Amino acid sequence: MADLWTALIIGNSRLHWAEFRGDRLQKIWHTPHVNQDQTQLQHELWIASVVPSQNQFWQAHPHAHFVSLEQVPIQEMYSTFGIDRALALWGAIQTVGSPVLVIDAGTALTFTGANGDQLIGGAILPGLKLQFQSLHQGTTALPDLHSTFDIRHSTFPSRWALTTETAIASGILYTLIAGLHSFIIDWRQTYPTSAVVLTGGDGDRLHAHLQSLYPDVASSVEVNPQLAFRGIQAIRQNPMKLPSPVAG
Repeated sequence: MADLWTALIIGNSRLHWAEFRGDRLQKIWHTPHVNQDQTQLQHELWIASVVPSQNQFWQAHPHAHFVSLEQVPIQEMYSTFGIDRALALWGAIQTVGSPVLVIDAGTALTFTGANGDQLIGGAILPGLKLQFQSLHQGTTALPDLHSTFDIRHSTFPSRWALTTETAIASGILYTLIAGLHSFIIDWRQTYPTSAVVLTGGDGDRLHAHLQSLYPDVASSVEVNPQLAFRGIQAIRQNPMKLPSPVAG
């Protein structure tokens, strides 16, 4: 059991877990945000958090290591750059090399590019679930389509819809996938040999939708849900302190 350790990413809506034995990933799972009983792990725990209020449950854990932005050896990161984005990018560099564009389809949908060990930049927008929820929460009449529409299905709704439900699905899905396509094409104009990797909870379904509309682009996009965990693994292997990220 001495070589058993766990990576924990505290995300905006869930906890993301990975169990390692040495350098070998054993399993990945997801749970709701913490309750006290979940803090009783007896082995080494490496934590990256984007939800500070959740950190209190783990600070007294005898084997906990909190990963900071300063430990991720990517240049030009600004002070508010998300640790989850940094780890996914660093994990991608370890896995597929650089240049690389990481598209993280979680609660937020983020685009993050690097060349060598330098951050080139990126973008942030609401993720798939948030886009569905925002129409329901911000209006008096539109339904919460996310709970009823099968966004995992690879077949798109009609673009020119004749019901409210399919109009919402059409508007969100067609514009979102067009946005993915636009960012990928723009990135590859500068870095034509770059890898592009989709990760996050909606990564596989967005890839399926991209395949439906832009199969030539989708065929060169990889889906890898392990990126952030691979980033933590790399930090654990070399947990050196680096200069603080630049302000901005």
